[in-house]
Amino acid sequence: MMKKVIGTLLFFLAIAQVISAQQKYEPSKENLEAREWFQDAKFGMFIHWGVYSILGDGEWVMNNQNIPVNRYQLLPSFFNPQDFDAKEIVSLAKNAGMKYITITTKHHDGFAMYDSKVSDYNIVKATPYGKDIFRMLEEECEKQGIKLFAYYSQLDWRDSDYFPRGRTGVKTGRPNEGDWEAYLEFQDAQIKELAENYNIAGFWFDGWWDQQDKSDKNNPKKTKIDWHLDRTYKMIHDVDSALLIGNNHHVLPFEGEDFQMFEKDLPGKNTTGFGGTEIGRLPLETCETINHSWGFNLQDGKHKSIKTLIQYLVKAAGNNANFLLNVGPMPNGKIQSEHKDRLLAMGDWIRENGMTIYGTRNGPVSIENEIVSTQKGKTIYLHILDPKDGNIVIDGFKGKIKNMNFFKDQSKLKFKLKSDQLMIAIPENKQDEIDTIIEITLR
Repeated sequence: MMKKVIGTLLFFLAIAQVISAQQKYEPSKENLEAREWFQDAKFGMFIHWGVYSILGDGEWVMNNQNIPVNRYQLLPSFFNPQDFDAKEIVSLAKNAGMKYITITTKHHDGFAMYDSKVSDYNIVKATPYGKDIFRMLEEECEKQGIKLFAYYSQLDWRDSDYFPRGRTGVKTGRPNEGDWEAYLEFQDAQIKELAENYNIAGFWFDGWWDQQDKSDKNNPKKTKIDWHLDRTYKMIHDVDSALLIGNNHHVLPFEGEDFQMFEKDLPGKNTTGFGGTEIGRLPLETCETINHSWGFNLQDGKHKSIKTLIQYLVKAAGNNANFLLNVGPMPNGKIQSEHKDRLLAMGDWIRENGMTIYGTRNGPVSIENEIVSTQKGKTIYLHILDPKDGNIVIDGFKGKIKNMNFFKDQSKLKFKLKSDQLMIAIPENKQDEIDTIIEITLR
């Protein structure tokens, strides 16, 4: 009922926004500065958490188990994460070397993990816990110098006005009718209250792909309906032009977006089947899981090794992208010990080697699965991920080398550069199992 009232109240506002929607987005000075900070940050924590954690079968459980809305809505009544500790989670992110946190404020199930004023279906009003975890994270992030981003699902498996239906959530018992514009007004009202009422750095949107017309290969941006993204994005930037906007739609960025993201893939790669998108000119981010699940999955014990996770961070930086690494808290609010241990180990590594990651851009050398490079000014950091026999040959190396050292102990390293071919011999006792870093200073 509340949503319908909002739809009426916002009708004229929506019309005005359509008329004045940004036709050509020009980022403000503050926005450009925020983008630069984002590119320098390099490492963030992703948090997928909601009432779905109770079922221990990931964040897609409502769709995957075809749970109807009237049954799924029982979950909030016994969601009581008494062990949630915002200070502990933010401290974990900071100790892992992460500079920002992105958390699900509303996932595809429609449940809000903050104190929404436009829907009672949220953690404050619908659970015995009754506290705003997003507010607690916001306050703790401010204390510890970590920035906070809001993940928001544009897709909604609960809302009857999310119509026409997309490719997912088709068996949740919703009527075969709805008012798309009313849904968008509701969505924008929630997004606006997040932008206005919380100290956040930006938005991470998800769900556009649910309505994507896969049959139109000539127009990958085509959807069954109009999302009016320009309207939503303008509203956000009108609240605060510095807020960064990214959208997980797997196509080139739309007008009004401030960074481009890649899900479970390095930029331009397509190991998942929905990647392979051309790389645009905006700041980049890639996200990945520690095991194989985003939300808490009781039966997923296939955790990536510390080496794999560190090398993914290095590869992301070498591809000019941030690495957003996910944790899925348990229903009690705590993070699995296996995930904490890996994050802390990554923090140990980055405390020693962070200079080669933070504030860098992609360098001139890249040999897939063997070498990536990062760069600051005239300093190139070669990250040797697979030294093989220690004899490194890099073709097409441009530039004159002033010095070459091992980053770890700054000891000199012999090299030969002839006809743009760089040859380096790395002694076995200098090879690092995870990442042998070579610092090159150009003239």
